[in-house]
Amino acid sequence: VQLQAYGGGLVQPGGSLRLSCAASGGTFSNYGMGWFRQAPGEEREFVSVIRWSTGMTRYADSVKGRFTISRDRAKNTVYLQMNSLKPEDTAAYYCAARSSWKVGGMWASTDYDYWGQGTQVTVSS
Repeated sequence: VQLQAYGGGLVQPGGSLRLSCAASGGTFSNYGMGWFRQAPGEEREFVSVIRWSTGMTRYADSVKGRFTISRDRAKNTVYLQMNSLKPEDTAAYYCAARSSWKVGGMWASTDYDYWGQGTQVTVSS
């Protein structure tokens, strides 16, 4: 399975960005697809996850109400729409996949089997 993340960039506080993660090389019907982020000197932290089969979503408290995760089954792509961006959202964002949904899990980076490369998001005026 290969994951290709893109869409990062420089945006002013209050602005928006949409990240994309194109997945290939697998059958994703039972997958969980997540986004994590990592700022310099910080640990990688959970942002959001979507269950491919049902569309069920979860969010970190820090992004709830501002970020929206979605998927396009036809394109095998997961999106992270980020609105009302804050300087503290600055980080490298990574998409990740797990080949089966982990009940009670999907929060930890160790829950995931596959990772894409990071895409940098910088929120600054």
